[in-house]
Amino acid sequence: MAINVTNDGAVAIIRISRPDKLNAMTLAMYEDLGRAFAEARRDDRVHVVVLAGAGSRAFCVGADLNESIPALSSGKFDISAWDPAHLKTGGFYKPVISAVRGLCIGAGFELMLASDLRIAADDAVFQLPEVNHGFVPAGGTLVRLTRQIAYAHAMEMMLLGRRFSAAELRERGVLNQVVASDQVEPVAMSLATQIAAKSPLAVQTIKEAALTLYDLPIQEAFAREAVLGQRTFTSDRAKDALAAFARRGSAGR
Repeated sequence: MAINVTNDGAVAIIRISRPDKLNAMTLAMYEDLGRAFAEARRDDRVHVVVLAGAGSRAFCVGADLNESIPALSSGKFDISAWDPAHLKTGGFYKPVISAVRGLCIGAGFELMLASDLRIAADDAVFQLPEVNHGFVPAGGTLVRLTRQIAYAHAMEMMLLGRRFSAAELRERGVLNQVVASDQVEPVAMSLATQIAAKSPLAVQTIKEAALTLYDLPIQEAFAREAVLGQRTFTSDRAKDALAAFARRGSAGR
């Protein structure tokens, strides 16, 4: 399969694996990627997902030009069929960490934007070239990019369609860390392991809040925040941690 899933403890590694084609996405790969995310969502043993590409030449160069793009341009295929692969269907609150090496172009860029933390190689190259070809990055980017970073930076990336370096995207707030190519996956896995060791309820509640509260009226958002907070305060793990903290405080007096 061109979408491979392996597990390392509570971390699921989903790998786009078509290195001979720079991990370009076929129609079947979009279906398989959506299925892989759905399985990770259902599996309580999975706390964090790392998304990577096979090989060092590319994370993903986008939709396959010989299959996926013609299907879209024919007008007989609805891009919303790819929503599960682009995590546009909502309710996926397990953290996703992108490990980006090589080319990250088009749909590859869009898949990265669906993740929560992004680690990239210092020689990685990024591009949203769609506007150069008369269409738009509609795999989540039109919604996500202006919400994730400054408006002017987002518009520059979408309107110019030029290539950007990892350093430029780190400066613009798209990436979390830029490291040597051979350190991308180790750093991503280290972060994933750290997060996976924390309360899954707390971690997923943080992501749920980040994705669902920002566009609510402020008082409604505060009310919803209280509900989400209460859900974690009353969890068994929080009760145990608070009790241990209280015991340490009592011992110090």
